[in-house]
Amino acid sequence: MQILRDHGIDPTLINYLLTPLDENTLRDLSQKMGIPPREFIRKKETIFKELSLKDQLGKDDILFRNMAAHPKLIERPIIVKGEKAVLGRPPERVLELLP
Repeated sequence: MQILRDHGIDPTLINYLLTPLDENTLRDLSQKMGIPPREFIRKKETIFKELSLKDQLGKDDILFRNMAAHPKLIERPIIVKGEKAVLGRPPERVLELLP
């Protein structure tokens, strides 16, 4: 967040727990980031283990469905600018979206 503000950008924040993302939005983010859902699902979350998702990491439909149903599974922050997006870990990744 601070990196964006240092570059004069006041980001719009979406609290994914209060406004959960649906499967289509998650698919869109995956495409914009150029990574499959297994790369932005939180594998250390309790719910990941409870749902036995480790065995499902190659099944995008199942991961998107579970990420939509259980937003805590979504790695964050995800920063979007137009048709591109990055996972903000490490924070310096946001620089990829800046001119």
